[in-house]
Amino acid sequence: MARVVVLIPARYQSSRFPGKPLALISGISMIQRVYTNCLESGFPAYVVTDHDGIEAAVKNFGGKVLRINDDVPSGSERIALAHERFLKQESPELVINVQGDEPLLKGDVLKELAEFHLNSSFDIGTLLRARSVKEEDFKNPNVVKAVYSPVSRQCLYFSRQSLPYDRDGGREYSWYQHIGVYSYKPQALSSFVKLPMSPLEDLEKLEQLRALESQMTLGAILTTQKLIGVDVPDDIKKVEGALL
Repeated sequence: MARVVVLIPARYQSSRFPGKPLALISGISMIQRVYTNCLESGFPAYVVTDHDGIEAAVKNFGGKVLRINDDVPSGSERIALAHERFLKQESPELVINVQGDEPLLKGDVLKELAEFHLNSSFDIGTLLRARSVKEEDFKNPNVVKAVYSPVSRQCLYFSRQSLPYDRDGGREYSWYQHIGVYSYKPQALSSFVKLPMSPLEDLEKLEQLRALESQMTLGAILTTQKLIGVDVPDDIKKVEGALL
């Protein structure tokens, strides 16, 4: 079996939702739901955090924690440090980064992503979902769109704008919503976090553009699973509704 590890970065501080990982969803903390779902992949999983309360909560439900106290700008840097300090000696073939605010993501999707990535030459793997251009999310800048080639299975660009654009107008077509799960080959993860912020990343505030601008390749699989990321407290009710 390929050596794959799932890392879940979890911060307590959040400008829009402080304490988000510990928020209860139908009586179970969000971080426990994410962690439990990740274990269904069959891969070992760890929560990577700098917070005492999150660490205690994870250990209380039997989860594993990697403590990274460094002041880093993003979850990518946090998981890179966790890999370097605690896991590198185990020589994982893939490091999968799952955001701690995706409580509906299922383990079988992670397994499918790992299989795809291990059998490809892409530096990074990720998830997309095909959506209708008629859906309101197409115009929502908080929903990230991927310009994607189904032939090569490669992501060509990511944007908050409504892409691709129908110049002639009136056509029905699909667009691809990006789901922020990343599968890294270890060398790609190490290289990525050493890169400076790129111009397009700075404009769009999307770190995956840093990888594209440095000529790293991103491949993707499509999932039909409808996910609800938790950004603000009101999103908890949406997730609870989806669990009914």
